[in-house]
Amino acid sequence: MTGLLSYKAQGIYCEAGDFFIDPWRPVDKALITHAHADHSRWGMKRYLAHHRSIPVMRHRLGEINVSGVEYEEEVNINGVKVSFHPAGHIIGSSQIRVEHKGEVWVVSGDYRTGESDHTCAPFEPVKCHAFITESTFGLPIFRWQTNESLFADMNAWWSSLARNKKNAVLFAYSLGKAQRVLAGVDPSIGPIFTHGAVENTNEVLRTDGMILPETTRITQEHKSGDIKGALIIAPPSAMGTPWMKRLQPYETAIASGWMQVRGMRRRRNADKGFVLSDHADWEGLNHAIAETGAERIYVTHGYSDIYSKYLSEQGYDARVVETEYGEEHEEKEANT
Repeated sequence: MTGLLSYKAQGIYCEAGDFFIDPWRPVDKALITHAHADHSRWGMKRYLAHHRSIPVMRHRLGEINVSGVEYEEEVNINGVKVSFHPAGHIIGSSQIRVEHKGEVWVVSGDYRTGESDHTCAPFEPVKCHAFITESTFGLPIFRWQTNESLFADMNAWWSSLARNKKNAVLFAYSLGKAQRVLAGVDPSIGPIFTHGAVENTNEVLRTDGMILPETTRITQEHKSGDIKGALIIAPPSAMGTPWMKRLQPYETAIASGWMQVRGMRRRRNADKGFVLSDHADWEGLNHAIAETGAERIYVTHGYSDIYSKYLSEQGYDARVVETEYGEEHEEKEANT
């Protein structure tokens, strides 16, 4: 990858501005697309991010030297124009537009097109000459159902279990998916409980103004049988741990785009799977790329080889860029 942005051992680098975007090694100046652990890492001297990413970044990384910007606010870094634009992935998630001497590049980070909810700003395409895209779900099999259909299925599952005084344990990443679940389910079905990792994140986001239904943190005081007919949201790292014993009797489900793959639910030892993702599906990726007007497309994590080949066949100058991004690498936070 050459041009206004290039690839270095620490991450994606802008030589003209002397800054990195989502670096995976410590650097002096890091521009951050969003607060997930694979894109926002500890050890940078200075961070720049959308201001709604900052509370969660500090929650996860500790006291860091970070500055915040609004969407579309232009920042000049050593003569390079930089701005952040909505990515539709999680709260504060951004595409980063970089312009210098008439050349425009956009680093999309992770993004989701199509339907949105109040948990984050919806994706907005940004015109550019070169676009760096993820390809997490870059195969035609990945096509997301509507929010209405998805949450109708989820509510029906929970409601059926609640009538039988069983708990519905849903595994979802504590930042992003957990809040999308809370924004979509029907809280009138029953009480909603959360694992400590999820509730810690909820508390940060509520303080920052996000509206979520009432949830109760599960603590050591909760014994087996105390909770009945509830929806319980926990991170995937809680699956199969002793923490689960106090939730009996229960059935489990996973909220993930990977539930689109035949047999994945069974391999993950879950009773049910819901196809819910914070990433773009096949049509979303293609639509987003077309809307940028870019001729050069750099494809990162996911089905990068396959998707890059497909884009080349469509007439793009498409290439694979090896990065250290991936799934969110959910932290194994203890429930307290």
